[in-house]
Amino acid sequence: MLYLNDDTLNEPGSLLEAGIAIPAFDREKVAEQTYRHPVWIHFGAGNLFRCFHAALQQQLLNTKVADAGIVVVETYDDEVIETVYRSTNNLSLAVVMKANGEIEKELIASVTESYFYPDPASTLRVREIFANPSLQMATVTITEKGYNLKNPDGTLSAVVRHDIEQGPAQAQHAMSVMAALLFERYKNGAYPIAMVSTDNFSRNGTKLGDAIREVATQWKTKNFVDQGFIDYLADPKSVSFPWSMIDRITPGPSVDVAEKLRVSGFGDIDILKSQKHSITAPFVNTEEVHYLVIEDDFPNGRPALEDAGVYFTDRNTVNKVERMKVCTCLNPLHTAMAVFGCLLGYESIAEETQDPEISGLIRQIGYIEGLPVVTNPGIIDPKSFLDEVMNKRLPNPRIPDTPQRIASDTSQKVGIRFGETIKLYQESGQAGDLQFIPLAIAGWCRYLLGVDDQGEEFELSPDPMDEFLHEYVAEIVFGDPTTVAGRLRPILSNTDIFGIDLYEANLGQKIEGFVEEMVAGPNAVRSTLQKYLKLSGEDTSCK
Repeated sequence: MLYLNDDTLNEPGSLLEAGIAIPAFDREKVAEQTYRHPVWIHFGAGNLFRCFHAALQQQLLNTKVADAGIVVVETYDDEVIETVYRSTNNLSLAVVMKANGEIEKELIASVTESYFYPDPASTLRVREIFANPSLQMATVTITEKGYNLKNPDGTLSAVVRHDIEQGPAQAQHAMSVMAALLFERYKNGAYPIAMVSTDNFSRNGTKLGDAIREVATQWKTKNFVDQGFIDYLADPKSVSFPWSMIDRITPGPSVDVAEKLRVSGFGDIDILKSQKHSITAPFVNTEEVHYLVIEDDFPNGRPALEDAGVYFTDRNTVNKVERMKVCTCLNPLHTAMAVFGCLLGYESIAEETQDPEISGLIRQIGYIEGLPVVTNPGIIDPKSFLDEVMNKRLPNPRIPDTPQRIASDTSQKVGIRFGETIKLYQESGQAGDLQFIPLAIAGWCRYLLGVDDQGEEFELSPDPMDEFLHEYVAEIVFGDPTTVAGRLRPILSNTDIFGIDLYEANLGQKIEGFVEEMVAGPNAVRSTLQKYLKLSGEDTSCK
């Protein structure tokens, strides 16, 4: 059996026999160069980073375009660093699952250092990296909720209050940690750097910059930092916050993939679940299709990632691509499939695409309600992108993705995935005419009951607003539509969730009506979908 360790790396023949592509660079030299002259540090040690960012840098190292690797920092789950990175000397196996059944395997060796912040020893090294003038950029994948400084009621969260009171030296929240590290860089020469959010939501760079600056401003009022630091963060020639669009479906590690790896002679297949519910393994499985578009704003230079297929462009183009993907052509479809998949008993996204009602729903959301308000970004055609999603990516049975995974943190997603499109219809006074986007939102409200279409209870996926949401749906009774009236208003009118008040958009009452239909009794969810798809002229009988 092959295991992820230096001995295996030094025996490339065994890896090649197992069909695993190997690094074409001297890892020891790369590690030395990275230690002395770090260029790229990444926050968020999850599966997407290992199969995408780390794989991009590996391409540059393989072709001698780069000579330094990546340092990864985890701020949430220390077990991920210990069980996935430290135990394998930061090696990973990337498994690309193609729609035609082929599997590509590559040993990823571009990550040379891994740290959990605020572990004391790690903290010292990460601060040292940020003080180094060679550092060009920090990228981030911590999901949308990782940027939030506040509770649902608008007050600062307990951990952020702690960070503000204790100052940079005691930072714990991811945004506070990055603010503290930038303060370290400022104190040691105020060197320029790009802070690049590659999380999956619109205007991500602005949200990252706003959160970091808010923490810093609070520190200024308590004399932890000076005005010069505030000015440093405000100067894009010193610290930039580029926007980006990232796209690669990367579900948690699959038991089926693990078995295929075992049969091929690979021994590191244990799927691990940490106490904080992170699900990881020494391997990561992902799809073949991927996109990364980044605003080209790097005040200290950057790796030549265009040589690895990354698009570098202006902010306006990034925004168009992001809105195309997040607001129309992929993410809204995923969210609709997630909530209705849970309600209708599915455990596979690919299988859902064969369901006539779910397939009809996402076609209406994507092609009928979404595409008409999308601006073509030029570098990627929206309809071609949507066609690829509908016909190649979502139906790929080799991608072991589940509606339960995608349903996580939905409260943090619906504002971008649905609210932005609703706003565009509002501008023309036509928001009230929308049918299937509000139906998807109603599906989420129905999902929050934790009762499927047969009346059986199921476990809701984690969401940071669970307590707030449950308060308003707790009295809605399966089988009694009259219990819906008025109870959803605090959710549907919440601008922190949707970015708009859905009642002001003439959709609140419509959504309440959909929910009333969907709680009527067994099979009411499916019957509701069938009813409105038929009214739209969508033929679900032969799909």
